Amino acid sequence: MEKRVTIKDLIRVSNGKLIQGNENLPFENLCRDTRIIQPGQIYLGIQGENFNGSTLYEEALENGATACLLQNVELDETVLTKYPNSTIVLVENTVKALQKIAAYKRSLYNIPVVAITGSVGKTSTKDIVASVIAQKYKVLKTEGNHNNEIGLPLTVLSLKDEEAMVLEMGMNSFGEISILTNIAKPDIAVITNVGTAHIGMLGSRENILKAKLEILEGLNPKGTLIINYDNDLLHSWYEKGKENYNILTYGIENQSDILGKNVILEDNGSRCQALIGENTYDLTIPVGGKHFVYNGLCAIAVAKALNIPIENAIKGIKKFELTKKRMEIKKSKIGATVVNDCYNANYDSMKAALDYLGKLPNKRKIAVLGDMLELGEYSKELHEKVGEEVYINKINLLICVGNEAKNIAKKAEKKGMKKDDIFLCKNNKEAIDILQKKLKVEDAILLKASNSLNFTEICDAIC
Repeated sequence: MEKRVTIKDLIRVSNGKLIQGNENLPFENLCRDTRIIQPGQIYLGIQGENFNGSTLYEEALENGATACLLQNVELDETVLTKYPNSTIVLVENTVKALQKIAAYKRSLYNIPVVAITGSVGKTSTKDIVASVIAQKYKVLKTEGNHNNEIGLPLTVLSLKDEEAMVLEMGMNSFGEISILTNIAKPDIAVITNVGTAHIGMLGSRENILKAKLEILEGLNPKGTLIINYDNDLLHSWYEKGKENYNILTYGIENQSDILGKNVILEDNGSRCQALIGENTYDLTIPVGGKHFVYNGLCAIAVAKALNIPIENAIKGIKKFELTKKRMEIKKSKIGATVVNDCYNANYDSMKAALDYLGKLPNKRKIAVLGDMLELGEYSKELHEKVGEEVYINKINLLICVGNEAKNIAKKAEKKGMKKDDIFLCKNNKEAIDILQKKLKVEDAILLKASNSLNFTEICDAIC
């Protein structure tokens, strides 16, 4: 049953001030961009480092906003008079107000909440877990990249009559997961792995682990933590702290509560046997790659924690669909296989994607790789490690885009890849030109880079 929160609730929890309007207006249908706001929506004036969105409140009202949540802005009385039916609320900080009202709304619902974090695989794990939970509950899940201090509260505030939530939690630094988990108050917390994403911000993998473990701060005391037992840092942490939490483990290489055996990787999917206690289940994942086997095992662990029959969980795994631009299999204009994984990139996801590409049956493998960002002093080293993976996986053609990606190319050549098979590009257009000249119908192409490089442009050009 839907439990609405109102402007009055917002004012109460955030110590806000009603300037004018209706305090009984439901606080829902939120938008923070005046360019796309629709009539009837509530405008959020978010203040960034260089710009205060609250100053655009008149534009929001002109475009049909029924209310505005604002901070640090002087209101023009003539504007307020022009829109007498609008509701205007001032708060000290719109983001913190958003978080507080989201936490309040979460407290009104007694439904299972699953929170997922990790250096790589958060989104795909979220998608597969949501598909499994949907076998029993009506599910609300994080959409797009709404996994941060603004996106997660917006997701929670969109909750209506759903019976379960699956929330993705991203972070760049200490304290961010802490904020998110204390809003979500999860019953199940998942850590997919601890890798190198954002290592430039946090300084070490050990610090990344510490930041990920903040998810435990909001975990229900009777809740369950689910971890990838094959990840070295999570494995070590478990051995030291397993007495303090209710933990389920999943893995392939180490004995786990949910153990994957006899893994078979195919171009259009993956298969394995899932061992749970004395029972064995055949598991089929409709996406290729070993990392998706891990995602499937993780989803089964979530099903076990929620008492969803394993047979039903397996059906949910077979049905799941990935968020776009994540290991999305497409066909090029000439019929070549395109693996579009261009939403984001770090060393761990690059390694997994190259491993998948290398195992495809296509005659020739082409990797189009771009810069990985937020790596700080580790950038050169980790790009070089990607170059090693290019060589190890016998990639036939390597196309690199960006300043840092040149280190991928240099290392691949140093390991033994032919110089004539390596191309350095200044921009996406150069990469597109090379692909249009070189591409053959029997090829498989991987597109992968940090999102800001806009590799979607390359995908759109060849597909």
